[in-house]
Amino acid sequence: MTDIIPFDKREGFLWYNGEFVNWQDAKVHVLNHGLHYASCVFEGERVYNKKIFKNKEHAARLHYSANELGFKVPYTIEDLIKFKDQTVLKQKIDDGYMRVFAWRGSEKMAISAQNNKIHVAIACWPWPPYYSAEARKKGLRLKIAKYRRPSPQTAPTSAKAAGLYMICTISKHEAENQGYNDALMLDYRGYLAEATGANLFIIMKNNEIHTPIADCFLNGITRQTIIELAKKREYKIIERHIMPEELSNAKDAFLTGSAAEITRISEIDDKYNFNEPSEITLQLMNDYNDLVRQ
Repeated sequence: MTDIIPFDKREGFLWYNGEFVNWQDAKVHVLNHGLHYASCVFEGERVYNKKIFKNKEHAARLHYSANELGFKVPYTIEDLIKFKDQTVLKQKIDDGYMRVFAWRGSEKMAISAQNNKIHVAIACWPWPPYYSAEARKKGLRLKIAKYRRPSPQTAPTSAKAAGLYMICTISKHEAENQGYNDALMLDYRGYLAEATGANLFIIMKNNEIHTPIADCFLNGITRQTIIELAKKREYKIIERHIMPEELSNAKDAFLTGSAAEITRISEIDDKYNFNEPSEITLQLMNDYNDLVRQ
């Protein structure tokens, strides 16, 4: 097995506060506010055939997330689109992954740091699919997480903010340590929510597609894309609150996200098993692959 190169040891360039810098020279001070108080927002994006999928939508969401955390990204949406495209060219990426992020700097180390400089960086690197085509069809084993997605009254749940992912890392690590691929999180009311970094869709036995309402977790851009593709196929798709025990009425399930794309679920909590991919899931996989590689 080839050793994975640590991200701070890689070669190339990152876009950092308005200019390209050598990859290994992109540094921040250890006392930056984003590290200590999670005042950081980010986007995970995919590059297909040298083109960023949903480039504008991701740039707009970064602005929205920053606003939810009380700061402003110092570059316009149009600027971010341009800089992201430049980064793809600079890194000579055909198919890869992009991380765009903004955070408060080091001027003041305290909870209140409204005048700290807002930094922005863009990194892009070659990246094969997160899961192989075979693994995406075979499916993942999920474990119900002990932590739940919080109420919108307790956190900015509609933002893609770094702090909201702390319980995701904890939950995924615990699931992996028990032999699972990922964790499935409930929301604060006990309804099905999402996995640790991907949205959930369920194919019911009557061929309806059900997906949890994104009212306390991220309404993913890939999630929205899959809903659009399903509607074009005239599949019946329903967004609603779903209790875990309703999984007994499902015949298939899958996750969606920029990294996961569309990846099936084969088992949840050693209780619900989906042994074979449904025709609907396979069709949406094909439709999504065709769309991103147009």
